[in-house]
Amino acid sequence: MAERSSFVVVANRLPVDEVTTPDGERQWRTSPGGLVTALHPVLTEHGGTWIGWAGGTGEAPEPFDLEGIHIHPVPLSADELERYYEGQSNATIWPLYHDAVETPVYKRRWREAYRSVNQRFAQAAAEVAADGATVWVQDYQLQLVPAMLRELRPDLKIGFFLHIPFPPIELFMQMPFRAEVLRGLLGADLVGFQQRLAAQNFVRLARHLLGLRYEGQSIQVDGRKVKAGAFPISIDTREMERLAADPKVQARAKEIRAELGDPKTIILGVDRLDYTKGIELRLKAFRELLADGKLKVGDAVMVQVATPSRERVEHYQSLRVKVEREVGRINGEFGRVGVPAVHYLHQSYSKQELAALYVAADVMMVTPLRDGMNLVAKEYVACRADTGGALVLSEFAGAATEMRQSFLCNPHDPDGVKDALMRAVAAEPAELKRRMRVMQRHLRTHDVAQWAQTFLEALEVAAEGRAPESAEAQST
Repeated sequence: MAERSSFVVVANRLPVDEVTTPDGERQWRTSPGGLVTALHPVLTEHGGTWIGWAGGTGEAPEPFDLEGIHIHPVPLSADELERYYEGQSNATIWPLYHDAVETPVYKRRWREAYRSVNQRFAQAAAEVAADGATVWVQDYQLQLVPAMLRELRPDLKIGFFLHIPFPPIELFMQMPFRAEVLRGLLGADLVGFQQRLAAQNFVRLARHLLGLRYEGQSIQVDGRKVKAGAFPISIDTREMERLAADPKVQARAKEIRAELGDPKTIILGVDRLDYTKGIELRLKAFRELLADGKLKVGDAVMVQVATPSRERVEHYQSLRVKVEREVGRINGEFGRVGVPAVHYLHQSYSKQELAALYVAADVMMVTPLRDGMNLVAKEYVACRADTGGALVLSEFAGAATEMRQSFLCNPHDPDGVKDALMRAVAAEPAELKRRMRVMQRHLRTHDVAQWAQTFLEALEVAAEGRAPESAEAQST
């Protein structure tokens, strides 16, 4: 058997992409992403293993090493992909945890697939983890893994981090196998959330649903203490700053402005095409400002990048139709030949092109109806250097608790969104620079590496059974 690891990450996806070389040879390369950036140093230092799905269906590739990380693929069949991933994870849990913006769908066969896939991930972790190893389980697709893993390997230190919101008791209680999900999470020594309120929801739920006693953020379970805490995730701030300062990116940003006709104001949205992101409401607010004459085509242009997402899930197909219809309506009513009011781009972009868009945009609109964090808001701020720029941000994005110098709005209130956008457009350059500087200072000291370090330190303390006040203080 291969050597066991003292540090194991368990996530739905592996941090690798399969590529075909010009010679037709299949190879793996690490995929860019905040999580792998943050955990790479820890994984290489401890000869760590990352367990996850490699993409595709059928048999998984054999385990292999890549850039100092042991990669341990877990297989998914086409049926499991449909039921565990598209079904239970993305049509049941995702909408429920996002305030039921869309109605969650509940199906028994989805739950059964979710259970069996979670068991497979737990089994893989139990096999590769060394005695007393640290195992960090990631996100909503794997909420049953901590308890399953604890049963298999009670010697392990187990952390869980939820990247999306955690709902209030009233919403969570809709879930048909609610007690099993809660017990799944309680298998961890430390359960981390983006927001303090989410951690409080979790602790209260343990009391309400299972009658468990708690003190502060510690829940007593089976003679153990399970700690809940807030650990807001972040970005690789220095990398984003470096990217934005690259002369090629700067030149591309100037090109983008010229291609858009050198307008006075470029308003940018960059989102996955998801019903939680509030894209449609943002477009309507822009349309009403054009209709009111407060913004004028030519002076102001909106660029909306909507990255394709979960195209096989029905909610997403209908959202795409609605968004494209709204874009067509705005351009039909207000555009001129060669001068559209909205440039809509339903495609994926490289990090360089996104950085150029951030540098080019005068106003960034991030208006989700509900979001665990929203790293696009942080990326925009990191890319602005000392050039000002304005961030219009939904109060319901996790980022709003940290980015208080943005122009906050309630995305459910069209007049509030219009008001925030107009204040951002009209703000004095000196005020915009001041706001940006404060947010940039925060991002430099609260980057993704600091997030991972804070969580793992808090997990060490929680697993030792001490009262981890210091970790809670660090994570607020």
